[in-house]
Amino acid sequence: MTNKYIIGVFDDEETLLDAVRKVKEKDIDIRDVYTPYPSETLLEILKIKSYFTYYAFLYGFGGALALLAFMYYAAVIDWPMNFGGKPSEAFPSFIIVTIVLTIFLITVLSLFTFSVRTDIYPGRKAIMPDPRSTDDKFVMVVAKDQIRNMEEEYHQMLKDSGASEVYEKEMELKIKP
Repeated sequence: MTNKYIIGVFDDEETLLDAVRKVKEKDIDIRDVYTPYPSETLLEILKIKSYFTYYAFLYGFGGALALLAFMYYAAVIDWPMNFGGKPSEAFPSFIIVTIVLTIFLITVLSLFTFSVRTDIYPGRKAIMPDPRSTDDKFVMVVAKDQIRNMEEEYHQMLKDSGASEVYEKEMELKIKP
């Protein structure tokens, strides 16, 4: 879906946060915000809740249970071995392997979850409203139809909030889920 967007470019996080607060006070829907690093304060202001930590916990819990069940099955049920009279269901011997493989599972499954959720995959062309947002700039994107009759007021509000640039751009952005 190709639309026109108004893009505000900011030099630091504090000016961006100030602008986001002012825009939210005017009940303008912010399409997206691009930052060079994650910002918890920005998520709080935009009232975005991430369920990523819940997914990671479920991956870890399920992975640990599956790993312990597999190791128990392999060492005790399927092929029990007697090493000098030691019990084959020696649970402490499973712990280190379980911890390491659980961390590995959480990492890999979280990577896939993030990739699917954000529609990022190898070979996909990145859609960046301003390429400087990956370097040192903070970029706020608002759909032009959100501010129909108050374009000049919106531009001035961003400038007053500390935007170094405000411009329009026509591009294709994925619709928010």
